[in-house]
Parts: sequence; structure tokens; C-alpha cells
Amino acid sequence: MSKTSLVIRKKAYYVMFVLLGILALYVVRVFYIQAFRGTQLQALAFEQQTRDRLIRPNRGSILDRNMIELAVSETVAGVSVIYAQMKDVERTAHLLARELELDEAELFEKISRRVALVRVAQQVEPEIAERIRMLNLPGVVVDEDVRRLYPFGSLASQVIGFVGRDNQGIIGLESKYDSFLMGSPGRILTETDVAGRAIDGRQYRIPPVPGNNLVLTIDAVLQAYSEQTIEMLVQQKSAARGVIILMNPNNGQIYALANKPDFDLNDPFTINDPTLAADWDSFSQEEQMNKLNQMWRNFAINDTYEPGSTFKIVTSAAGLAEGVVQLDTPFSCGGSLTVGGRQIKCWRSPRSHGGQTFVQGVQNSCNPVFMLIGESLGAELFHDYLMRFGFNRPTGIDLPGEAAGIMYAPDKMGPVELATMSFGQSLTITPLQLVSAAATVVNGGRLVTPHVGMRLLDENGVIVQEFAPPPGEQILPQDVSDSMRFILESVVSVGTGQRTYIPGFRVGGKTATSQKLPRGSGKYISSIMAFAPADDPAVVALVLVDEPQGTYYGGQVTGPVMQILLENVLPHLGVTPMYVTEEEMDGAPVRVPDVRGAAKSDAVKALEEWGLKHDTIGIGDTISEQFPIPGELVNRGERVLLRVR
Repeated sequence: MSKTSLVIRKKAYYVMFVLLGILALYVVRVFYIQAFRGTQLQALAFEQQTRDRLIRPNRGSILDRNMIELAVSETVAGVSVIYAQMKDVERTAHLLARELELDEAELFEKISRRVALVRVAQQVEPEIAERIRMLNLPGVVVDEDVRRLYPFGSLASQVIGFVGRDNQGIIGLESKYDSFLMGSPGRILTETDVAGRAIDGRQYRIPPVPGNNLVLTIDAVLQAYSEQTIEMLVQQKSAARGVIILMNPNNGQIYALANKPDFDLNDPFTINDPTLAADWDSFSQEEQMNKLNQMWRNFAINDTYEPGSTFKIVTSAAGLAEGVVQLDTPFSCGGSLTVGGRQIKCWRSPRSHGGQTFVQGVQNSCNPVFMLIGESLGAELFHDYLMRFGFNRPTGIDLPGEAAGIMYAPDKMGPVELATMSFGQSLTITPLQLVSAAATVVNGGRLVTPHVGMRLLDENGVIVQEFAPPPGEQILPQDVSDSMRFILESVVSVGTGQRTYIPGFRVGGKTATSQKLPRGSGKYISSIMAFAPADDPAVVALVLVDEPQGTYYGGQVTGPVMQILLENVLPHLGVTPMYVTEEEMDGAPVRVPDVRGAAKSDAVKALEEWGLKHDTIGIGDTISEQFPIPGELVNRGERVLLRVR
């Protein structure tokens, strides 16, 4: 027997090594697949062998600060068709169209497509869904679905917002907090054969994870009352729109944010203007969408306006903080003031206010007083205070689409622009920016961030997250804030805000009548800002009405409305009149003596003789101002505010 040649042996070894290499590669590949991709490939195989139907999660509720439900979700049904399991497409389309009130031809075309699963109806009423189940139509499946409901209809509509057909937030809080509210969808998995047919009805259900519940700072009672109040004013004055904002000036919590007109959250795509509704079909789809967007706008944060005299609180605070004016600084009003070669009139022109102190100038809302303060501050410093108050940026409220103020830059601010800006013209801000600024002026000088969201709760009521903006910057000294509260309280007691005075309560405020652009159009915005109690504010409020017909002066139009509003708001917030005991309240009323100009000790003695108590603001020994005013009829035990210098 001949020996195998060396060449043949070499070839054999070569083939053997190649085969061993290939085998090794297969082993490595199998190990890699098993160890690193096994789970992934198993999932892919399961996906090929199953049909996936999504289950919508229960969207979290939106509740007011007292846990009253403002937005909830209810269980309904969704109807889908599996093409591979249908036996009679025409009959299926006919019966489903009848039960769901759909166009039969369109439905037939939809379910005739060779797709694994097609959703034919969402948010189906439970009784209709049950009738469809009873039909036992092959290929037709009825799954659970959810629908959003708003129990109070239009209440806080521009604030809460609404969801679309896919249960995703579109505007308002529903949009802002969508990721917290929406939850995670579940699935129904059905095992199928290669033809897509179910195998022995095998199904696996992965339950959805519900969304978190959102608790608001809004008080539903105050919100409802604010909406009723502003709606009454808008209707009485045939106005274009109106706004009421109620906010805690110490922490920025919004108690109420009311816009009128509003819309029904359960039917947000129906226009609320009867005139537009009559011609609705004549508008293009784009025009319809634009008009709906206008209806959904939150005027309080989305639009800017010239604030007028309510803005004088900012100029006053800046002047006091910089020392360019004192409470008793004398001024003289001749009915106008010439600035940069241009005559700018006081609102009282051709009459004048004559000689007056700074406090009296605020009480009279005298334009020349504020023009002179603005001139003393100068463009750079005045603009710096506008920046400190945050008028150049949104307040940061947790609502989408907030606008920022528009104003001149310092290098573009000439003498005329500075003068008109000082009394609230030639700049625009949002209503909420004004409320935020007012809060800073009266709360001790700290910036606050307005907010509506308070906390998130899980389905068991456990707190998931708290929403509390950090304390803001101190931009005004405490004594300036104290002085501003005193001054603005005097505006209500003896100045342009007298129609807001509430016996037994200490209220401060400032009115405004803003002429809309273009000047001479005859269109105005009437407003009033108020806060109470004046010594320790629990609420700051704004009432604003756009384009009132007839009388348009802020004090006359919005003053009485603010009075009615606060008369109901303050007791609800637990603010009581300034009486100390029931015995004191039952006593005979007395008239407040006039102690202005008296020494502090003599004034206190005079008040005590009439059974009255006192609080003192300022440094000095002489009484310069008092509230309530002399001669006011009050109960024994009431406190009189004394300003000393």
C-alpha cells in the first residue's frame, strides 16, 4: 500500500482547518445570538406571531385647590376591524355604518384595505358598543377607550384647555402638563397564524398606566364668581371682552383667571359668536381655524395693551426707591406739561389739579406728576426698573403662549417717550404682567412667579411632585412697599378709586383709562387694580374691560365691579372686617376724628377716647394721613391707619 503523498495530506489539512474555522464561526454566531440578541429576537418573533391593539390610558384629572374636578376622563369604547378575520366585508360595513351612524360607502372603502387592523370609530358610547358586540361580526373588535369631559363646561376654558381626538392636550393646562396627564398606553396582544387569523382566541393584556392628577391653585368658586362678574360687565357695557385676575401677591398662586367671551370645553370647535356661526360655512378651512384660535386665546397672557394709569404704581415705586420723590414732595399741575417741545395734557385738561403733594398726585392720578418723576429718574434708570419688574419677558406662568411687554430701549427713549411711558402710554404689557408688578409693589418688594399648577397626585392620591416657584428677587425696599400700600389705600379712600371702598375692609388700588391705538379712535380700555387687606395683602386683583361703550372711565366702569368682587372674594379667603370682638361690633358706631397734623401721642389719645385702635406707618411724630377718612362712620374697636412723618 503506497503512502499518501505530502501534497494530498496538505490539502486535507487545509480543508479540515477551513471546516473547523467555519464551525467555529457558527458556534460564535450562535453564542452571540443566544447571549446578546436572544431577548430582542424573541420579541420580534412574538410580534410576528401576534397582533397588537393599543389601549388608551386613563388621562389624569384636573382638580381645583379644593379637589373639585374640572376635567375628568370616562370609559367609552373603540371599534376596530381586522381584515384577515372578516368573512363578509359588505355586510360588516353595512351593520357598522348603521350602528355608528357613518357613511356606508366610505366605511366599506376603509375596511376593504388589506391592512392588519383599522380603527373605524373612537369614543363610542357604551350602549352602542354593546350592541356591536351582540352582532358577533367576525373581524370586528370592541376595545376600551377613554373620553375627556369637563363637568363645568366653559369654566376657566382658556386656562384648562382641551384635548383632541387622540386624547392629547391642545391648549392651556391640558397642553402644558400633557406629559404628566397622559399616562402610558396598554396593549392587547392576540396570537395569530401566518394568515393573520387568531389562534384559539389566545390574548394577552398589558394594562395601561393612568396619568397623574393635576391639582391647581385655582379656586372653582372664585373662578365661577369672577366669570359671572366680568360677563355681567361685558354685557352691560357692550364691550369686546373682559378679564378678571385674582392672585395671591405673596406666592403668585392664581385663584382665578377669567376671560369673557369664552367657549364650551366639551364642544371647543363650535364658534361662540352668533354672527360668525351664521356665516361659518362660507369661510375657508384656514379662516375657520384662525377664528377658532382667536376664540381660544387667553387675553390675560397672550395679548398686550397700554396699561394707562395703573402703570403709575411702577413709576411711583421707582421714584420712592431712588429718592427722587417723597410723600410730601410738592407738585403743581397746570393742566399740561411741555416736554421736548410737545405739550402733553393731564387727563383733567383743560382743568388742572393745581398745587398738590406727591401722595395727592397719585390720588388724583395727575399725569404731570409722573412725567416729572420719569424725567428725574432718566431714561436709563427708568428702563432699568422696567427690566427689574420683568416687563421685557414673560412672567413665567405655567401656561403656553405667554407674551412679553414691548417698550422703547433707553437709546430710543426721548423726552416725549419717557414722559408718556411714565404714566402708562407708549409701552404695552399683558394684564398678568401688571398683576405681577402690583404684587411686587405691595408684598414687600419681592418678585413672584404667577402659577396655576400646584401639585401632581398619582391615582391613589399620593403626591408625586410639588410645583412651587422659588422666591423671587427683592427689587424694592420694604419701606417703599409700605409707603406704596399706604398711598394706594388713600387712592381708594379719597382718590379716583373711591367706588371700590368697602366699609370695614382696608382696600388699596389704582384705576386706569387707556386710549387704544390709533389715538382718536374713540376706543378705550377701562381697568382697576386693587389689593386687600391693605396692611397685609391676601389678594391682588385686576378687572379689565376692553372697548366699553358709553362711559369708559376706569373708576366709574370698573370701580364698582371691583367693590362687588372683593366683597365676595375676601370672606371666601377668610379675610374678616377689622372689628376685634363681637362686643365691640355691637357697640354704637362712631365717627372717625380728624387727627391729621396732630402729634402722634395726641392722635392716639384722641382715637382711644372714641374706642378706636390704630396702626402706624412711617417714621416721625406728626400725623400726615389717616384712613378711614375723618367723619367716616365706623364701629368701636376698628383700627385707624396713621401715616407719620
